[in-house]
Amino acid sequence: MNAAAPSALFTPSWHAELELGYGRDGETTRPTLRRHKGPLRVQKHLYAEGPQVCQHIIVHPPGGIAGGDRLAISATVGTGAWAQLTSPGAAKWYRAAAPAYQQLKLRIEAGATLEWLPQETILYAGAQAELHSEIELLGDARLCYWDIVALGRPASGERFDAGHFQAQLNIRRDGQLLWHERQRVVGGDGLLDSPIGLDGKPVFATLLISGEINSELLEHCRSLNTPVRGDLTQLPGLLVARCLASEALHARAWLIELWHLLRPALLGRTAVPPRIWST
Repeated sequence: MNAAAPSALFTPSWHAELELGYGRDGETTRPTLRRHKGPLRVQKHLYAEGPQVCQHIIVHPPGGIAGGDRLAISATVGTGAWAQLTSPGAAKWYRAAAPAYQQLKLRIEAGATLEWLPQETILYAGAQAELHSEIELLGDARLCYWDIVALGRPASGERFDAGHFQAQLNIRRDGQLLWHERQRVVGGDGLLDSPIGLDGKPVFATLLISGEINSELLEHCRSLNTPVRGDLTQLPGLLVARCLASEALHARAWLIELWHLLRPALLGRTAVPPRIWST
């Protein structure tokens, strides 16, 4: 009789989906769709700064992403609505023998605003993370999007010496490509320490916000006193900010400081940090 295959050969994985929708009802943005499958949820919607801005906190109950996991998140913000999406803590991608995937699809209709402001993504050494993001803007839709990626766990002496991080981001306005980016970071690669790569910094972050600012505000943003190595570029219709940092907290603090300056100028509202960021 043949022996049963060892249970160690079986690697369970999570397949999770979250679909959200938002619409304008008078002066209030209300959730119009909340559908989930598997371990992805949103907590109760909040109105920390009044009825116009609907805030949701996206929760992944397993607490980490392992090989074979597939996460799919989509959100549509209807005409005139304003949604702000964040997370309760860092997303952790664990060491794995197989890739894990995340797909993000965001659609912002004319007159609507979406803020995608998750906390950092931490890639453990040996993680295999592959992310694909598609964002569609219609008419005068407004977007504020950021991501923070931390390679390894420097505080524990762990370098990103194995695995890979692969990401693609496309932003379109009325079907026309506004931003296209592909990233691939391989564990142990020379570019991690090269001056033309990450220069030994384990954290990199990007902020993309629709619109254009004047030269005075641009220079003010560039002159912030911060431990990160960062800069901003004004493109037609899109402001880009990037940084390298030794710690995720430094990168996040820099993005939040920029958000405080840019949100009033480009989105027309004073910045009110979600309480979850302070817990």
